[in-house]
Amino acid sequence: MSPELVLGIYVFIMAIFVGFEVISRVPSVLHTPLMSGTNAIHGIVVLGAFLVAGSADTPLLHALGFIAVVFGAANVFGGFVVTDRMLEMFKKRETALPKAEAEKKNA
Repeated sequence: MSPELVLGIYVFIMAIFVGFEVISRVPSVLHTPLMSGTNAIHGIVVLGAFLVAGSADTPLLHALGFIAVVFGAANVFGGFVVTDRMLEMFKKRETALPKAEAEKKNA
């Protein structure tokens, strides 16, 4: 194995451990802003996948580029769905009015 490959594998494994430790310590209040930032990063990933797919020379690379675009777009869409669901938790719910107050309000 080349030294570059060994270094790349080492960095990848360290990123997994550091990412797991950082994410496991994030309080639930910060999950929504972090999810929004992650969506922005995945938008950049989709753009990169477009560029790679566009410059592909072989059918295999075209297929891999297409798969990368589909997975990246699904990840962005899923992130927005999760963010929207999390923001719903912070909205105030209307309390049920007593019947007399509801009639006054409608009159």
